[in-house]
Amino acid sequence: MVIVLFGQPCSGKTTLANQIEADYHIDGDHLRTMFKNTDYSRQGRINNLNRASDIATYLHYNGNKVVLSLVYPYKEAREYLNSLVNDVFWVYLTYEGKRGREANHVADFDLPYYDDLNVMINTSATSEEDSLKLIKEFIQLHEKRIS
Repeated sequence: MVIVLFGQPCSGKTTLANQIEADYHIDGDHLRTMFKNTDYSRQGRINNLNRASDIATYLHYNGNKVVLSLVYPYKEAREYLNSLVNDVFWVYLTYEGKRGREANHVADFDLPYYDDLNVMINTSATSEEDSLKLIKEFIQLHEKRIS
């Protein structure tokens, strides 16, 4: 299974992903640092997301449970991962107010359709503990449906 926590910067992706039991966690900021990718254009972001998707796919097909915490702002990048792996669990995180990284927000973020999500959580209105509980409950339901 590949679990994707996505949303604008500071929505809680990495914080929550670090608490989900998985074999591997691929974080967007760490991936950019590792590959020295400072291209924040649309194409630069898509290249970074596709790289993460390719790595996650490799790990998944080697029997690992993978968590991704990346912005994934573009529908085409989300569709790319879905085309590679049939067991992707999408968690869209939103928030209200300012958290300090608004300068890094993606202005042309393609908002997901509800049909493309497994879970949507407003982390301004839901505590970290409750958000994690919701994610874990929905993952368990998803795993039962897949098996």
